[in-house]
Amino acid sequence: MTDLLDAAERLDREELGALQLERLRSTLRHAYDNVAFHREAFDKAGLSPEDCRSLADLARFPFTTKADLRDHYPFGMFAVDSSQVRRIHASSGTTGRPTVVGYTQRDLDTWADVVARSLRAAGARPGHKVHVAYGYGLFTGGLGAHYGAERLGCTVIPASGGMTARQVQLINDFRPEIIMVTPSYMLTLLDEFERQGVDPRSTSLKVGVFGAEPWTEEMRREIEERFAIDAVDIYGLSEVMGPGVAQECVETKDGLHIWEDHFFPEVVDPFTGEVLPDGEEGELVFTSLTKEAMPVIRYRTRDLTRLLPGTARVFRRMEKVTGRSDDMVILRGVNLFPTQIEEIVLRTPHVAPHFQLRLTREGRLDALTVLAEARPGTTPDQRAAAAQCVAAAVKDGIGVSVAVEVVDPETLERSVGKIKRIVDLRNT
Repeated sequence: MTDLLDAAERLDREELGALQLERLRSTLRHAYDNVAFHREAFDKAGLSPEDCRSLADLARFPFTTKADLRDHYPFGMFAVDSSQVRRIHASSGTTGRPTVVGYTQRDLDTWADVVARSLRAAGARPGHKVHVAYGYGLFTGGLGAHYGAERLGCTVIPASGGMTARQVQLINDFRPEIIMVTPSYMLTLLDEFERQGVDPRSTSLKVGVFGAEPWTEEMRREIEERFAIDAVDIYGLSEVMGPGVAQECVETKDGLHIWEDHFFPEVVDPFTGEVLPDGEEGELVFTSLTKEAMPVIRYRTRDLTRLLPGTARVFRRMEKVTGRSDDMVILRGVNLFPTQIEEIVLRTPHVAPHFQLRLTREGRLDALTVLAEARPGTTPDQRAAAAQCVAAAVKDGIGVSVAVEVVDPETLERSVGKIKRIVDLRNT
């Protein structure tokens, strides 16, 4: 295994800490000197970059939020002249102004390096064919995966998203060993293989690298059993870089190792902002250590997880994201996350693992409806039984009553392979 590690992966914790501090101080100075938002935020807090004398000192510096990025749309958070920007990506902007990120050539090289490292940790090797079914375009998934796979020395099949029947044909004909895709779309592919009469376990695929949305251990088990592959998690977000911020190692599958030589993690209390010790669950916060075009300082991801010691690598691990602090639904005094519903849907016969939560208001009380897609060929009686089963499991397991509707397959709206998990209709 050691011959597969790059130089940073061979550092011990003391060496890594020294590298992090050097890069952190440089990043704080770069942000202060070149981004008005950060300069004003530091000044308001009475801090200068030189006040960061240890990694623990970072906790004194102000947070950055998605709202801050939107307020400075499109290029107000860039720290380099436009002539140095080689690529621009952006979020979908479905809930407001999109968040825009830029990359210098060095940033693009770093991104390719961390995705290549991620793929190697997942089990990919030079010469493997990688089927990329993440969406291409302003979304970071497709191009991030693409250039990382090429950097590793793999052959890329740039399938992008959609055209599910065509995806199955390409996998059958081109025989890739690796697939990179959202986990929910992977289950759509599974259904399409079976619809075409092809045994999913007979394909050439060996490893699935899944990201861009939270997914559960139950979903991992279903994918691995039905496809006879290793299913591993990749983590990233466009504001910090894109895919390749952290990766699960195929030999352990025990959480995602954060590439701490490029991204410094903290976990904070989502309500108070207080930094929590490793091992306690809270909101994940990232500071970039090597980004040029758009450094981020203590960016609040809203993802809920906890930090753990490294196992397969020296870098600390983050547990699989359990949900988002802004996705938590408080329904009649009960805290509920989409991943809890996903676990129930996955173990319910006759429904596919594609669902959506719709919040409405009935009089003075909030109400929640779970919309779950039926599996192809399901009868009306089977749908009714599945709806009753889901409703009972939510009541018994979470402690709140919800309505459940089992809808036709592939009727819930998708964007770049993902279904919007929560639709809030309470103020419409």
